[in-house]
Amino acid sequence: MSGSSPRLSPALNVVVGAVRKASRRLLRDFQEVEQLQVQSKAPGDFVSEADLRAEKSLREDLSRARPGFAFLMEESGESGDKDWEWRWVVDPLDGTTNFLHGIPHWAISVGIEKRISDDKTEVVAGVIYNPAADELFWAEKGMGAFLNDRRIRVSGRRDMHQALFATGIPFASIPRKGEFVQTLARLMPQVSGIRRFGSAALDLAWTAAGRYDGYWELGVNKWDVAAGLVMVKEAGGYVTDPDGGDAYAECNIVAGNVPLHGKLREAVQAGIAATAARGAKGEG
Repeated sequence: MSGSSPRLSPALNVVVGAVRKASRRLLRDFQEVEQLQVQSKAPGDFVSEADLRAEKSLREDLSRARPGFAFLMEESGESGDKDWEWRWVVDPLDGTTNFLHGIPHWAISVGIEKRISDDKTEVVAGVIYNPAADELFWAEKGMGAFLNDRRIRVSGRRDMHQALFATGIPFASIPRKGEFVQTLARLMPQVSGIRRFGSAALDLAWTAAGRYDGYWELGVNKWDVAAGLVMVKEAGGYVTDPDGGDAYAECNIVAGNVPLHGKLREAVQAGIAATAARGAKGEG
């Protein structure tokens, strides 16, 4: 994508400019991080510094353009007016482990959240950019979803046996491992494949683009998924929690195309119920 698309709103033009600026330094850091295995500096410290530099760059550019917007950012948390009307939801580096290992599957994610009432908000626009692939996904409520300058749609697959789903695998310190295992056991015999590529933002962007037929993950962070949720919806898909409610409230995500979303949701519900039953029996 060269320059800004004429379809971008002023707010999204601001985001795209800020994201591209932050991505240039991240790309330089990514090229260097591949060499860290032969250096004395701790790789984790290096990536943390890269993450913080990207967040600082994004904060400065977004604040300058929209000084009244609040922030929710991965590294620095919440800031700005507590009664905000608009808020940036920012993950400066989603897919940190991939970045650390030299795997070119990571992204910058920025969502624009609007307060609807005292107890309800909505993400109305978002940008997800994978600098290593130069793929910029963006969407705005009522305007559709795009990859660079091309309109994207969720897949049209209807058969679970042909479906390819994405997820995140809980690692050692994260709860909900039982629910993941139980859901996986129900889905694997039914589907063509399940992928764990290590970036929730890109999982949702790829679902919006029809590369995946759906995505589920429980207990993620708002900054991981804010931009991706509006993207899937604007690409014609469904995004709910496992019970069919608001996915953004607790960030329990089930996203998919229209024919398969319900079937994926049923499998996640069954996995959660089976885990609760095992817990009630003292089976862990």
